[in-house]
Order: sequence, then C-alpha cells, then structure tokens
Amino acid sequence: MINRMNENLLRECFKMIKSQFITLKNLYHKITEWINTKNSINETKTPLRIDQEIDSDYELVKIHGVGLADPLALQGVLLLKTDDGKEFPISAFSGEVARYISNFLEAKRDSLPTVYNMIEDICEENELLLVKVKLYQSGDAVRANLYFTGKKDLVLRNYRASDAIALATFYSAPILIRKDLLKEVIAN
Repeated sequence: MINRMNENLLRECFKMIKSQFITLKNLYHKITEWINTKNSINETKTPLRIDQEIDSDYELVKIHGVGLADPLALQGVLLLKTDDGKEFPISAFSGEVARYISNFLEAKRDSLPTVYNMIEDICEENELLLVKVKLYQSGDAVRANLYFTGKKDLVLRNYRASDAIALATFYSAPILIRKDLLKEVIAN
C-alpha cells in the first residue's frame, strides 16, 4: 500500500513538473520568436517605465505571505495585499514555485530554476527589463501579462500568475492586480 501511495505521489509530482515545463517552454518560444521577428511583438506607443502611472482598473499589491497548503509541500499559497488592506489569496500552484518566491523575498537568488535562469539570460542578452506584472481573471484561473522594456517594449500575455509573480519578485518589479479581484478585509 505504501509503494502504491508513493507511486501515485510520484505520478502527481511528474504531472505538475511536466505542466510547468510546458508552460515555461512556451514562454521561451514566445521570447525567442519576438527576438527573431520584429513584427511579432506588441509595441506600445510610449516606453514603459517603472514609475509609470498605474492603470485606473489595477491596483499595486505586495506579497504579504507565502506558504504551503499541504504537508507534502505540493501546493503553494500566497496572499497579495494593497497598502490600504485589500487582499487577494492565490493558491493552486506548485509548492516549488512557492519556495522560489519565498527565497526571492529573502534575497536568496543563488539557486534559480533553469527556466527562470534562461529568461534572465534572454533578458540580459537583449537588454530587457521586467517593469511590471498585471494579474487578471481569465475563466476560473488568474493569469498575468508581463511587461518588459529595453531596446524595444514587449508584452507577454496570458501566462500563469504564479510564474509571473515569481519573476516579479526576482526582479523586484511591481505587481498589479485588477481591482475587481481584491476583497476588503472584515475585522472581527
């Protein structure tokens, strides 16, 4: 019975890893496609800046807490919070990503996952900088757009929120969330 449980656990872990790999592989292909073709990017009329005004339907949030939802450390959770106390909890992402976010918050950047390292190398090679991440609802999932600036501006659309939050944390980029997702905290 224990061997069967271990097999099931390993199967679930491999499914999660495969899913993350496919998502990040798609991100890699999008970035390299953008680099190789000038017309495949979404250019903005004005350069993106870190200090650019926030869109009226988005609000700046910070990570207020990050942790694990289960004793096997398979599922991560985090709480995003505005300066005025509105919050948005996020779960249903891997415990591995939660650990990376936690490490990045503690300025531990020496152990990067290969895919994040690849994105960093691509950004450095092409003089790109992640300037903000915008989170929004898409069906039942929270998705993200990643905004890069450098020689050219680049917007990567509809990526997993957890990976986008991890990259924003790594680069100390602002995280914005649609206001309609935020909830007021009710005091007891």
